[in-house]
Amino acid sequence: MTDSASLTKPLLAALAGQTMTPPPVWLMRQAGRYLPEYRKVRAEAPDFLAFCLAPDLATEVTLQPIRRYGFDAAILFSDILVPPFALGHPVRFEAGEGPVLGRVTGMAEIEALDLGRARAVWAPVMETVRRVRAALPRQVALIGFAGAPFTVAAYMVEGGGSRDFAAARRMAYAEPALFGALMGRLEEATLHYLLEQAEAGAEALMLFDSWAGVLSPSQFRSWVIEPTARLVRALRARLPDVPVIGFPRGAGPMLAEYAACTGVNAVGVDTAVPVEWVVRTLPEDFAGQGNIDPMALVAGGEALRREVRGLLGHIRQRPWIVNLGHGIVPETPPDHVAELLAIIRSTD
Repeated sequence: MTDSASLTKPLLAALAGQTMTPPPVWLMRQAGRYLPEYRKVRAEAPDFLAFCLAPDLATEVTLQPIRRYGFDAAILFSDILVPPFALGHPVRFEAGEGPVLGRVTGMAEIEALDLGRARAVWAPVMETVRRVRAALPRQVALIGFAGAPFTVAAYMVEGGGSRDFAAARRMAYAEPALFGALMGRLEEATLHYLLEQAEAGAEALMLFDSWAGVLSPSQFRSWVIEPTARLVRALRARLPDVPVIGFPRGAGPMLAEYAACTGVNAVGVDTAVPVEWVVRTLPEDFAGQGNIDPMALVAGGEALRREVRGLLGHIRQRPWIVNLGHGIVPETPPDHVAELLAIIRSTD
């Protein structure tokens, strides 16, 4: 962004290509089960999707880590499976099992996805965005997000989580027209979902392609890079000043092609990718985000200091947003998060 907001919000400045000292920091799943205040609110809504769609509760938990730690960004509290649920697809969360979805096996399930219904169902999410934006400190940016089409499609074809999403990959190879039809519906829904978040007050948008890493390079181009590029072009046509962060987890060396071809403003870097490779490979004004190991945050102490200082040493001369390579895990001691911020912000 080039407007005055980028001068007062470190996250937006980094996304605009500015090198910040200290760099801005926020953490994936910063609102989550590691916080006692989150667990207290979560107990009020045992149905997870109902929790995500309750503006009072979602606003409160989005703001909790900002109050406690003073991160440079808040990220909307929601879930990547809210859009398929809103479209009318069967989605539920089972304790100890995670998401359980109806399986997409043919065109009937795809044709049943109803964007008109979805926009009414996810309306409470937009109310949460408005409330959070109004409550945030002046220097803190608000990030909206969605699951990228491939990752959401993978859950829908598989019927839930998986180690390798073999059913989705098989459909993509054996029935590309069918898989493409599902991807097209999700692409359209994702565009509307992100546009509405930005119009409600989200200042940056993030696409989580959490299972991009299960794809071969050719499939990665077809089902990750190309849909993301279309989404970013469509977002820019409507909202040219809203930056986009793409996170194709597990992309490995394909991350460079993703950065070059999708039009995103920044790439999320997972724990397995060496930061020094990212620094050498991506243009020097292209922003990165990541990639501290969540287990280093659990460990704290010298292990955490070593990891953070190593990261900061590599990214000193480029725009970067400090984050984890994946989300905070529930066993993370809250004091270690405060320790992480203290290390980052004491660096000159």
